[in-house]
Amino acid sequence: MFIMISCWQQTKVHDSVADRLAETYKEAAVSITITTLTDVLAFYIGIMTPFRSVQSFCLYTGTAVLFCYLYNITFFGAFLALNGKREKGNRHWLTCMKVEQDCPAGRSTGYSMCCVGGAYDANTGCEKEQPVNLFFKKYYGPFLTNTWTKVFVVLLYGGYLASSIYGCLQMQEGIDLRNLAYDGSYVVNYYDDEDAYFSEYGPRVMVVVTEQVDYWNKEVRKDIESCLKVLENHLYVDASLSVSWLRVYENVSTILNINLDNETVFKDNLKLILPTFKQDISISNDNIIASRFFIQTTNITTPIKEKNMLDELRKDVKNCVVPVLVYHPAFIYFDQYVVIVSNTIQNIAVATAVMLVIALLLIPNPLCSLWVTFAIGSVIVGVAGFMAFWHVNLDSISMINLVICIGFSVDFSAHISYAFVSNSKHDVNEKAIDALHTLGYPIVQGAVSTILGVIVLAAAESYIFRTFFKIMFLVISFGALHGIVFIPVFLTFFGVSKCCDKGKENQIEMTLLGLPTATKQGVFMACPSS
Repeated sequence: MFIMISCWQQTKVHDSVADRLAETYKEAAVSITITTLTDVLAFYIGIMTPFRSVQSFCLYTGTAVLFCYLYNITFFGAFLALNGKREKGNRHWLTCMKVEQDCPAGRSTGYSMCCVGGAYDANTGCEKEQPVNLFFKKYYGPFLTNTWTKVFVVLLYGGYLASSIYGCLQMQEGIDLRNLAYDGSYVVNYYDDEDAYFSEYGPRVMVVVTEQVDYWNKEVRKDIESCLKVLENHLYVDASLSVSWLRVYENVSTILNINLDNETVFKDNLKLILPTFKQDISISNDNIIASRFFIQTTNITTPIKEKNMLDELRKDVKNCVVPVLVYHPAFIYFDQYVVIVSNTIQNIAVATAVMLVIALLLIPNPLCSLWVTFAIGSVIVGVAGFMAFWHVNLDSISMINLVICIGFSVDFSAHISYAFVSNSKHDVNEKAIDALHTLGYPIVQGAVSTILGVIVLAAAESYIFRTFFKIMFLVISFGALHGIVFIPVFLTFFGVSKCCDKGKENQIEMTLLGLPTATKQGVFMACPSS
């Protein structure tokens, strides 16, 4: 909406509403379409992740962004048209009552703003420029393109990149279970006390024989015992705390001189231990269809150890002769550690590649497309690195937000890059200043409004909401920083005079707008998407 409004304000006030709206769509619709495609595809690519929570989030958010786009180019455009008719009829912005065509001298500024002629520049025929736009053109742009400022920006980016990479190396994996509850929950106190007094021992893991086997067969019992021994010899297992109903049964049979190698004897005497182990032995039609044993893990104090323990236990049971699996309810969280890094890297890599393809197809300049891709990678590295400084672990919750990073990081830099390479001037500094003049204010509006929209979550009593705020804050802040500081300076080092020839620009514009190529004349210049 900020972009649509910005482009509307640059149209001729006295033109017809149809012409003003056509000019607005000509300037804004293409770039909004580009960034919508990149955002939606970034979220839909996130559906490939094995985490259902991430899949649901990506599906919902991608669809929401798509609907925002549809509403923006239909309903919002209709409201612009209605507002244009109000302006054409010289009606008050609030009451819609007629106001004087020419504002008499001495009237208040508020009254003058309601008059055609009071809010537009008679020399250009457009609305008067906002003070912030003039700031970017007269002060900020020339300052940023100063040689010494460029040197400082390069050094600043070097510090940003070094800090980000260092933070990435310090990032912790895994989710702290207490973060799944709100701050005042008794669950938090429970896990605090567990860490303080019982952190030596980890989960009590079930070793489950999943199929019906001949327990009265001596060789089968040896295979089960051999499998348990392998697990008990594990670095993270205390063998003295294992629980096995089969061992107890064998000890009892030795004392009572019972021959367990006979099927009938084995089944008839099982009642001797069944009251104690009835929850560990599943019997159907007088047959043991499944059973379980327990091993006690120990010294599981970090997510890395939890991941290593899970991997090694699963690897060990694969070598067991009998069909065995290991399980504990906490494994649903430990499983995240196994795939979270690989899935995060995969999603980011695939989404970034798709962003590059879309940019190459819709932005007719390879340099601009490469700068967009560079900005995506740079922002992602920055967000990931500063997550570690802000005590945010890499887990399914933060992974959701990193998918957001892929989609949103493209917006600011894409339009600055495109406005730069689309500019017809030959001096790279002037091209950068013009790009900032056109897009600086909408970028600031989009960044500030988004941050204000999520800042209330900073005070939430839930880790999930606070994490959402932190990553959104980083994404928007670093995206805006790249859009109005880093990318304009870097483009002056690798600038080109024009992104493409006029005919190609018109062809792309008409294709995206759904119009015949020959029906429009003029050079295509896109405004940014918010």
